[in-house]
Amino acid sequence: MNNRPGFDIQPKIVLLILSTLCIAFIVVSSVFSSSVTVFNAVFSTVVVPMEEGVNSIGRFVSKRIKSLEDASDLREENDKLKARVDDLERELASLESDQQELKNLRELYKLNKAYESYDMVGARIIATDSSNWYNSFTINKGAKDGIKVDMNVIAGNGLVGIVSNVGKNYSKVRAIIDDTSSVSAMFDTTADNCIVSGSLKSIKDGYITVDHITKGAKINEGDMLVTSNVSSKYLPGITIGYVSDITQDENGLTKSGKVAPVVDFKHLQEVLIITTMKDTEDEE
Repeated sequence: MNNRPGFDIQPKIVLLILSTLCIAFIVVSSVFSSSVTVFNAVFSTVVVPMEEGVNSIGRFVSKRIKSLEDASDLREENDKLKARVDDLERELASLESDQQELKNLRELYKLNKAYESYDMVGARIIATDSSNWYNSFTINKGAKDGIKVDMNVIAGNGLVGIVSNVGKNYSKVRAIIDDTSSVSAMFDTTADNCIVSGSLKSIKDGYITVDHITKGAKINEGDMLVTSNVSSKYLPGITIGYVSDITQDENGLTKSGKVAPVVDFKHLQEVLIITTMKDTEDEE
């Protein structure tokens, strides 16, 4: 027995209701056809353009939002690229620094082999008295490392200078380009003696000066100058540079010229200190 409440509607009644509604709609459409036409006209004139305008605005806003999103993505990508470029530049600078250091170490190794008869200590430059030239500088080795005043200093392809002052953990070096420097030198080919003097003014043009060359010295442009046997401070035979522009002095007895040092006094980093001392009984 089914006790559920509900409505029991005959199908014939449902069909009759639907038919009546359809007839009513037909009649209303026929009687009020003009009103419907007016409504359609209003709708097509006002509502449709508004709808199209709203759609256009929507499309514009959508495109604008998309373009802003794209711009934001581009800025983010650009920032990433800039950061990567900075990283690469730092890596390149580090690599160039390593290559320069390797080059310096190779040059020092060659020097060590060239003057292997002398005992040497390697040192790094930690300060300079000039921002442009290494005419006077400080190294990280001192008395505790066995460094003494007047020890010769070399780098690159030859003579840098001499130790002028020594502390416990550091030393000062006076280079041959300094205005106060004077080195007893000789021509490698003839052994004619001369004096090489430092000049911060002329080194800007790539040279220092040489004078006191005897009038009869058989020398030529491009000859090599080395430290002389008669120096009381400098060990003999260390390369200084190459001579040029040799001219007769006004006194008619001597000659003078220019010397291009074999050491790059703008880019020194490491040096070798020759711990072997010159016999102080020799003459200057």
